[in-house]
Amino acid sequence: MTSSLAALGADLPILAAPMAGGPTTPGLVVAAARAGALGFLAAGYKTPEAVADEVAKVRSEGVPFGVNVFAPNPVPVDPAAFRRYAQALAPEARAVGLDPEAWDPAAWDAETLAARIVEDDDWWAEKIDLLLTEPVPVVSFTFGIPETGVVAALRKAGTVVVQTVTSAPEAELAAAAGVDLLVVQASAAGGHSGTLTPELLPATTPLAELVGQVRAVTALPLIAAGGVATPEGVAEALATGAVAVAVGTVLLRADEAGTSAPYRAALADPARQETLVTRAFTGRPARALSNRFTDRFTVIAPDGYPALHHLTSPLRRAAAAAGDSERINLWAGTGHRHATDEPAARILSRLAEQV
Repeated sequence: MTSSLAALGADLPILAAPMAGGPTTPGLVVAAARAGALGFLAAGYKTPEAVADEVAKVRSEGVPFGVNVFAPNPVPVDPAAFRRYAQALAPEARAVGLDPEAWDPAAWDAETLAARIVEDDDWWAEKIDLLLTEPVPVVSFTFGIPETGVVAALRKAGTVVVQTVTSAPEAELAAAAGVDLLVVQASAAGGHSGTLTPELLPATTPLAELVGQVRAVTALPLIAAGGVATPEGVAEALATGAVAVAVGTVLLRADEAGTSAPYRAALADPARQETLVTRAFTGRPARALSNRFTDRFTVIAPDGYPALHHLTSPLRRAAAAAGDSERINLWAGTGHRHATDEPAARILSRLAEQV
């Protein structure tokens, strides 16, 4: 481990990756830390107040931790494409009990259409203010690279700054911004790709090769991520020269995770083997288990983040509440078959067996 990470008290070269949308909880972050790993809260989609509450809960436990923030890198959606996609989704929305009148895109006038296209920045400025006012040990960014002034201010506050990258050119940009470490994310990772060019599908470069490509352009410490779910996988990733690995999917069924019941059931279903990269849920590339939603809508989903996220979010919430795993995002990496129902400490201990 690098001195900056070791100083945080993480005994294992393993990070519990932030998983927005519910799976990452303060309990999971604390459990990871007590097992010797470094856990990250997921600030994405949460209000600043909710983030502050979770930070306070973890901080009160006296363990090392980090906070992950979505840095702005929007993909504007074409209004006509948005309307067509909403029209295609309307039967699914009605099937889970959403208001039929609200899901009649053909009847939307220009004002209604504009109101339905939500392109916010996820409280970016407010979350940075929070993390400067109440500094945390580590802050990581994904989706975009923050301005150098933000990075410098966080580092001045005593925070270690980490940036997710998916290619060597992105690593060079992150290094120029002044960050301390890089998470090198391969396309095998579950959930959203951290790519800076979300209008393109991420390259399928194997993790070891990707780490090598990034190492060739920067001396920053690297954390390998994407498809790591076994002790052998951890050892192989560390053998590339990475100082640590980040794992997420393998923790989705941990006792402390906030993963929904239908999501857990899908992960446990031996019939579900295939994952794919889809924009269908959010308008940004993300790897998920295949289900009815991905089968029907991946090929027609337009680019458009966060507009598509906000469009499909009520549908996904209603489906999850109904126990419907066919209409929710089942984010999962290629190692999803290794996820198990047990305490996070046991999972992390097993992953570290060959370290």
